Amino acid sequence: MRIIKIVLVLVLIQLQLAAQNSIKILTENKGISLRGLSIPSEKVIWASGSKGTLAKSVNAGESFEWIQVKGYETRDFRAIHAWDEKEVLIVAIAAPAVILKTKDGGANWYSVYENSDTSMFFDAVNFKNDKEGSVIGDPIKGNIFLINTLDKGEHWNIAKPSFWKSKVQDGEAFFASSNSNIAHDYQSIYFVTGGIKSRIWIDGEAMEIPIIQGSKSSGANSIAISPNMNHLIIAGGDFSKPNEMNNNFVKLDRFKYPNTTYKHLSKINYFWKVDKKVKKLNGYKSSVLFVNNKMMITTGTSGVDISNNSGKSWEKISNESFHVVQLQTKKKSVFFAGSGGRIGYLSFE
Repeated sequence: MRIIKIVLVLVLIQLQLAAQNSIKILTENKGISLRGLSIPSEKVIWASGSKGTLAKSVNAGESFEWIQVKGYETRDFRAIHAWDEKEVLIVAIAAPAVILKTKDGGANWYSVYENSDTSMFFDAVNFKNDKEGSVIGDPIKGNIFLINTLDKGEHWNIAKPSFWKSKVQDGEAFFASSNSNIAHDYQSIYFVTGGIKSRIWIDGEAMEIPIIQGSKSSGANSIAISPNMNHLIIAGGDFSKPNEMNNNFVKLDRFKYPNTTYKHLSKINYFWKVDKKVKKLNGYKSSVLFVNNKMMITTGTSGVDISNNSGKSWEKISNESFHVVQLQTKKKSVFFAGSGGRIGYLSFE
């Protein structure tokens, strides 16, 4: 009887954990693929995607308004940044490259950047603070396309040639899978390339990382910085083989060599080293983030994984497929977005 009671208690605990980790679908819109997600406040949620479509909630996801940007019904807005329920920036992939902005909650949009180069392909947008941000695009004629703004996206300038300390290699590009292959901290800009060659770039300098690469569908998809800014995590894999277990996760820890050796090292090697104790993810992942300095969550077509120990182990909590996950900073919760216009919610409380 005692053994039976112990087993029942363990089963109840597992059921409680499963309930806590269950993802609630808040809305869906069949035929729409959502890859952009921005949560500027406790109540406001914005998502963007295919067919010029956006989803907006001003009541923490209790209900959503679906918006189709007039004149851009065929465009795919895979990148988005929202300041609040009124002011939002969206980025369309592929030529002609366009960045739009609204200040009235999506009723009216105006163009803040356009580029008709047929090689253009925008991948992601990220803001360092309220005013300073960057949009990253695939390489053109062997050069990564990076533009920056200092005024909330009203005006944009291309990165100066002196910014680049490394050269793009053949087959090295970006994945516009989740608007999360670019990030900022208090001093630097980070982004990850994928494809035939997959690396992390820090302030224009590239660093090799132990992640799967070598084919057009493989490599890094997403990067995130820990709240204390001492750790970087990178997720990816091979999207053509979503369930394959491979080198799909990398963690970098901040450190410093003694000052006497600094002059012999690049900035990257001076500040970052690879954590070799982390484990692989349960399949291909397109988005990753820190919930806190040790807890991480990642999602992709292979499902949702969580780690509570800085990536030393991963638990698959759902087979649900999503493209992107974003943190609600004022709550212990995250939101997901993906195919079928699905937006999901998971609370850790």
